[in-house]
Amino acid sequence: MAKKDLHFTRNIGIMAHIDAGKTTTSERILFYTGLTHKIGETHDGTATMDWMAQEQERGITITSAATTTWWNYNGDKYKINLIDTPGHVDFTVEVERSLRILDGAVATFCAVGGVEPQSETVWRQADKYKVPRIGYVNKMDRSGADFYEVVRQVKEVLGATPCAIQIPIGAEETFKGVVDLIQMKAILWHDETMGAAYSVEEIPDDLKAEAQEWRDKMLETIAEFDDVLMEKYFEDPSTITVDEIKNAIRKGTLSMKINPMLCGSSFKNKGVQTMLDAVCAYLPSPLDTPEIEGHDPRFEDKVVVRKPAEEDPLCALAFKIATDPYVGRLCYFRVYSGVLNAGSYVYNPRSDKKERISRIFQMHSNKQNPVDLIAAGDIGAGVGFKDIRTGDTLCAEDAPIVLESMDFPDPVIGIAVEPKSQADIDKLGIGLAKLAEEDPTFTVKTDEQSGQTVISGMGELHLEIIIDRLKREFKVECNQGRPQVSYKEAITQTVDHRETYKKQTGGRGKYADMVLKVGPVDDDFVGSLQFVDEVKGGNIPKEYIPSIQKGFQSAMRNGVLAGFPVDQLKVVVVDGSYHPVDSDQLSFEICAQLAFKSACAKARPVLLEPIMKLEVVTPEESMGDVIGDLNKRRGQVEGMESSRTGARIVKAKVPLSELFGYVTALRTITSGRATSSMEFSHYSEVSTSIAKTVVEEAKGRVDLL
Repeated sequence: MAKKDLHFTRNIGIMAHIDAGKTTTSERILFYTGLTHKIGETHDGTATMDWMAQEQERGITITSAATTTWWNYNGDKYKINLIDTPGHVDFTVEVERSLRILDGAVATFCAVGGVEPQSETVWRQADKYKVPRIGYVNKMDRSGADFYEVVRQVKEVLGATPCAIQIPIGAEETFKGVVDLIQMKAILWHDETMGAAYSVEEIPDDLKAEAQEWRDKMLETIAEFDDVLMEKYFEDPSTITVDEIKNAIRKGTLSMKINPMLCGSSFKNKGVQTMLDAVCAYLPSPLDTPEIEGHDPRFEDKVVVRKPAEEDPLCALAFKIATDPYVGRLCYFRVYSGVLNAGSYVYNPRSDKKERISRIFQMHSNKQNPVDLIAAGDIGAGVGFKDIRTGDTLCAEDAPIVLESMDFPDPVIGIAVEPKSQADIDKLGIGLAKLAEEDPTFTVKTDEQSGQTVISGMGELHLEIIIDRLKREFKVECNQGRPQVSYKEAITQTVDHRETYKKQTGGRGKYADMVLKVGPVDDDFVGSLQFVDEVKGGNIPKEYIPSIQKGFQSAMRNGVLAGFPVDQLKVVVVDGSYHPVDSDQLSFEICAQLAFKSACAKARPVLLEPIMKLEVVTPEESMGDVIGDLNKRRGQVEGMESSRTGARIVKAKVPLSELFGYVTALRTITSGRATSSMEFSHYSEVSTSIAKTVVEEAKGRVDLL
């Protein structure tokens, strides 16, 4: 029974750029599946999936929300675990960790905006985790909507193979339904039933030729996934059955070679039911995904495989930690194999501890529905964990497994915070610790030189929300400094260096001596420290080599220019010497730290700053002012395009340090008519004059103390 059930389970996410209509689409899914009886709207602050006060006030999604619902398709009842993800780049971690545990995704595109910057980001994230997806072109009722243009952009900008299985009937204010190219029927929604009822009719005469043309394109795209269909396509396409088409589309989607494209207008209640049918028909069940692989923590090189079956030992991944005001620390997890029972013990290989999970919930946005167990292929949440982090594996103690964790981007912006009153000091510490536990892209550290508490995140909005949450959830009022960019340091030359460390303290002393080369990493190296041991003849004993590596790793946290971290470094230990009595591991570690400072100072150190990829949509008449402003901000304009609505799209790379308050400045320049979106691109070298100012400021902060 369990195996059959899993065929009818779908773990899906809705992902897209800001304002493509993810939450609006999620709300319609909840309404049409009968989970809610009133449609919540984002702009009214009544959306079920946007439950945080900040989300309701701003009309944006900040945290991914999970829910479970059911949908009848072809006479079978499908269970859909749905995660609504944010579109804003500042909260990209929510998309990253959701995609890590999902089987499939609905990539939502705005019919007017098309493929936007964050659409590319989430698409790449889905590629990284090998998540099959269908495309849903939303907002077909908007002025300037163009389904065919979006399909073209998916192919050209994302490098995907879109396969239109619907075409729209009408567009903008005349949009009223779609042509199903598989059944070759028109589907028209009834406005008076809030889109709950629709009728299947013959295709309008004026659309028949276009529908046939797009059906032929669809058949051509999917023919390669089914040999029988291929033969029929070349002999007599009219003999191809609906089931053959659906099977071929499913095969192509699961192999990630095609992306079925649908269209609709979620806000106007059109297109959501057919999209749900496509989710059930083409996206994978837990049984369609590859068996999950991990390694045995007792033997690093031993690969362990788990099948999505209840009979297999327990294997689950904790993908999100949240603090709930009523139940406390809530851990979201995906169970890949076995069964997780309420009140049972699970083993966490990272901490090497057993943890008791006291209660288990099926989540509906921020509401917890208690259940007795969560079985393989399902998503749930639990309380009772004491030491758990995002990315931890939960398993049976007698069958341990460690799943691949998640990579999170480094924060790019920081601000100093302090409590307004002495009484708030402890509350601030507790609040920041809980928020940092929830969000791996949010870090808290104490500046060793200034003693200030510095919080860092992915952007101004990210930190603004954190400060707001401190005030509302933890009742902490705090002062904040102006934003600081997370600079990094790098060296640009390779230098030879000899470092000798001697210390006599009366009795046993300290001694270490090493000859090394320090320089930039090789082009193909991935990581931070490229460490090479070339010591011959035992001049430095093998047991001291890891201490040298450890010394360099710790020294890289503070560069020689202004104490910013060094991102990448290559160290080749060539030779050295030791003392049979005075040398020990600590001596070589300290010697390596001293060598780092001396060698890097000679290797032409430079300052690196984060560069953002910026896209501005502006009216034609304001374009000159926008470009002039970007030039003043040291921006490099990389291209200009015309949008279908007549606006101009300016693409540029701009240093983050020049973009503080940019949204306000852009509104002023364009009388509020332009919009912008940005995402992190890369780190780049800072010019000498600006680097000098940044270094002096950093040193000035230290001198003040």
